[in-house]
Amino acid sequence: MPTVAETVPGYEASALFGMGAPKKTPPEIIEKLNREINLILAEPDMAKRLTELGGAPLIGTPEAFGALIAAETEKWAKVVKFADLKVE
Repeated sequence: MPTVAETVPGYEASALFGMGAPKKTPPEIIEKLNREINLILAEPDMAKRLTELGGAPLIGTPEAFGALIAAETEKWAKVVKFADLKVE
């Protein structure tokens, strides 16, 4: 079976992990969570461990994470459409 890159040139598969909160979470709570998670990801031991596991910590904003998820959703929707995949 061909790889995705062989079938749809330019595509790359990767795993993405992140934190989320319910939609109506107050902005000050989101800001605090984001700040604390970014601090943890910036700790040298944490960054080293994630790198050892093949990861790349992305320190950023909730807006940037939302944009990343939107881009990934759009990218994989094209793959699903191209492959004519159906839910069973």
